[in-house]
Amino acid sequence: MNLPNAITTGRILAAPIVTVLLLQPSPLSRLLAFVLFVCAALSDLWDGHVARSRGQVTSFGKIVDPLADKLLLVAALIPVYSINLGQSDTGSLPLLGVVPLWAVVVLLGRELLITLLRFLLARRGRIVAARSLGKRKTLAQNIFIGSAILWVAFLTPGFAAPSGSAWRWFSALHGWFTTTLLTAAVLLTLASAVTYVGTFSRVMAGRNS
Repeated sequence: MNLPNAITTGRILAAPIVTVLLLQPSPLSRLLAFVLFVCAALSDLWDGHVARSRGQVTSFGKIVDPLADKLLLVAALIPVYSINLGQSDTGSLPLLGVVPLWAVVVLLGRELLITLLRFLLARRGRIVAARSLGKRKTLAQNIFIGSAILWVAFLTPGFAAPSGSAWRWFSALHGWFTTTLLTAAVLLTLASAVTYVGTFSRVMAGRNS
């Protein structure tokens, strides 16, 4: 297995560990989940760079790399949503209160739809690699989820928040940052879904993608 594919496999293996760490009602476990999630997300950028620079772009990578992104998204987003829902009385995201269910449905629904379309294309012998809009979508999703993991970690009982105005300023900025990135992730998710559905329609009609 070449290096990019090995990195992708490592990202797949990291996903369930992120879930397990998040589900532990401990600030330390959730902070460790944040570190592991960030490392896994950054590995997505690294393996893409390595694959292109070494000419090691493979059919395996084109298929499995997007699936690894989706698995990491599911592994982190569902626990974060569930945990944050129970924290509504201890801290509120600006404008949203908590991570809303409709946003989770949009983010996960898009991934389910695209996975299904990729499967249908693969059955016809066509593999469509991730496009630039899809990569920007993944980047926005990952930054949002990383920020949201920190948000729920800071609200976990037992976390010793620093006192003083600096922490209050940071907390307020962190809340707005998380809300803004969620909005960007939702918009990019919808836009990339429309783009991919268009590509799928052209391929199924026998035109170039």
